[in-house]
Amino acid sequence: MEIVSCGALRFKAAWRAAFLPLKALMDFISDLQNMPFLMNIEFDSAGGSLFYGERQVAKVIASSIRKGNVLDLDGKLAVVMTAENIHPGKGTPVTHLELRRIADGVKIVERYRTTDQVERAFVEEVDYNFLYDDETGYTFMHPETYDQVTVPKDVIGDVAVYLQENMTCKLSMYEANPIAVELPQRAVFEIVEADPVVKGQTASSSFKPAVLSNGERIMVPPHIAAGTRVVVMTADGSYVERAKS
Repeated sequence: MEIVSCGALRFKAAWRAAFLPLKALMDFISDLQNMPFLMNIEFDSAGGSLFYGERQVAKVIASSIRKGNVLDLDGKLAVVMTAENIHPGKGTPVTHLELRRIADGVKIVERYRTTDQVERAFVEEVDYNFLYDDETGYTFMHPETYDQVTVPKDVIGDVAVYLQENMTCKLSMYEANPIAVELPQRAVFEIVEADPVVKGQTASSSFKPAVLSNGERIMVPPHIAAGTRVVVMTADGSYVERAKS
């Protein structure tokens, strides 16, 4: 007859209590993966992310979404065309998104509370160099394979005016097609026109209008003259500083 101590019995009971819920969870995940509509989903037990086929989906807060990000909306991918966080004087801050569905090109609008969680899809991102643009779109070349890809004009949008020859951009690819383009945050342009400095005007008092070499108008400090090279933000074309070289 085997004699089992009370301590051993308590240990076995505690072990079963901890193990059974974990086993039930693992069995549940296994059942999910075997369901026909979820056969292409993999579970990342370490990071809590989901993998749909070749793309990873992770939950992020709405306020972190930026132009060019790809969201998973009920199983359909959509590219963010514009993203704006709105903070009203009264009421709840919201994130306003304008998106384009990849599958059919339909444009949609979504509005979330800034703290809401949305599913961001991490598709393949590859560095390409900008070559030229024509009526078909903007052509980029892979720096190693020399493969070229043409991006439709509506994919890049208004920031296309800040593209420069050989500029390295990050292209988001889905099924070998470019769905979004991310420019470097900053770029250098020359001032081709600038209003003269008004007597008594200082850098801290006001800015003056000027024109960049790409034709875009910009507000610059009074001391910036034509021929000066300046750094601008590609997201909105705002002045950052005089270029150092």
